[in-house]
Amino acid sequence: MDESARKLLQISIPPVRFWLLSDVMKKDSDDPVLKQTIKECETYPPRLHLLDSLREDGTWPISRLRRMEEERGPGPPIGWTYTTMLRNQLMLGEYVAKIDEGNVRASFEKMLGWQVKEGYIPGPTTDAFPIPHYNGLALRNSLEFGLRDDPRVDKLMKWLLSMQRHDGGWNIPYLQDVRYRPEYVHMKMKNFMKLVESEDRPSYDPDEYRHIPSCLWSTLAVIRGAVWNPDMMKRRAVLRGADFLMDGFFKRNYHSTLLQSETNWTTLKYPTYLGSGLSALEILAILGYGPEDERMEKAVRWLLKMRSKDGFWYRSERPDPEKNQWITEIAISTLSRYADMY
Repeated sequence: MDESARKLLQISIPPVRFWLLSDVMKKDSDDPVLKQTIKECETYPPRLHLLDSLREDGTWPISRLRRMEEERGPGPPIGWTYTTMLRNQLMLGEYVAKIDEGNVRASFEKMLGWQVKEGYIPGPTTDAFPIPHYNGLALRNSLEFGLRDDPRVDKLMKWLLSMQRHDGGWNIPYLQDVRYRPEYVHMKMKNFMKLVESEDRPSYDPDEYRHIPSCLWSTLAVIRGAVWNPDMMKRRAVLRGADFLMDGFFKRNYHSTLLQSETNWTTLKYPTYLGSGLSALEILAILGYGPEDERMEKAVRWLLKMRSKDGFWYRSERPDPEKNQWITEIAISTLSRYADMY
């Protein structure tokens, strides 16, 4: 890994170099190379573009077609505005932006302002039921930008934990349990959604669906959000979720509504908003899953096998030089954490 890290350091864009220096090389804040890298991150063009295009109301512009579609519905957070916010918040975090730069804080105020009394944020695809994987991403972004002590973020965390299922995982209510009832299983998704969004929606008791497995990728998204709070890393709920994810590694997701194919485990993607084997392995390594857990061995062997002869990892679909750097940094930092546990 040292050779791959050195080679990447020589060619990497500033934000990739920052995470490499911080996560892998463990440079502290006084390190002159790290200081210089942070300065270069501040002028990195994609970062400046995201900050400049972020409006005072905390939203980014969306295409005319997306806007028209959104306006035909109930409006944000249902629609592409919220999706764009989540994705751009994540990228600003990758670019080492801070919450008081530009209108970044306004973006989080806007998002958390949509929170309902139960604790979740509706949308972005429907307001008929909450979607844990989007709420997990909202939690992750909020914690990364320093909002750990915000009571709204704490409420979001508590809601997510309250939604954990009997097997330790999470799923999308209604869509990944009620959908399997005999009277609905053959119904077209469009018609099922109309039913759930209507006043005649079927009754719902999660305990009636204990025979249905949780969703692997919903579970990953929740855990990925929780680990940004160090106090959560040893919580039984988080570790139960991680075990569910670990046991499902390389397996087909039970649910067709979210990344069902097992190929999602072995596809190298970036950015990964929903899930991949690399992002799962990264989180498991952060949680301390190491060589003493035999379940990790096969996953780590796969990741090592995916390394090219030049020491880098490459995006599986439509290789992209910048995305390849991000994938390589995540792979190196994951393997470094794993090796540190020997």
